[in-house]
Amino acid sequence: MNPEAAMAVRDALVDMIQGEHAATTQVLAAVTEAGKDYRPDPKSRTAWEIAKHLATSDVWFVDSIVAGAFAFDPAAAAKAEAAFKTPADLVSFYKATLPSKLALLKGLTGEQLTRTIDFFGAMQMPAVNFIGFMNNHSIHHRGQLAGYLRALGSKVPNIYGPSADAEQAH
Repeated sequence: MNPEAAMAVRDALVDMIQGEHAATTQVLAAVTEAGKDYRPDPKSRTAWEIAKHLATSDVWFVDSIVAGAFAFDPAAAAKAEAAFKTPADLVSFYKATLPSKLALLKGLTGEQLTRTIDFFGAMQMPAVNFIGFMNNHSIHHRGQLAGYLRALGSKVPNIYGPSADAEQAH
């Protein structure tokens, strides 16, 4: 992929993620304090664990793409997640932080977007491809979390269309 094409792909992907941001924010906001510890199976993460992972990993992905390298520091991740005490804290962070991080992606040059980045030895791709990977990762965890909401006593918000919880039943 040439630098000009990478910039066009970047713009399309960042626009898509910006569009997903509102739905992800709504799903995060639907996690209740009382339902934070819900998990459908002992092997599953809790709703709160998924919510924190979703919000912080979106930011981590952008920072990694901008830096041109993926590194994971478990202690730093745990410290970042520990800063959130309530779902409202997490929602405020996500609403405030992700848009400014996406602006950093928009500032990358075509050369930065075409450089190959290694993802923990599992795959190597141009940086721009990881923007799509980030979006898929986010939607995956948002779907997990949305699947928990009714069981934890909350309502599923409108995501790609009306939710039975948010719209009048027909």
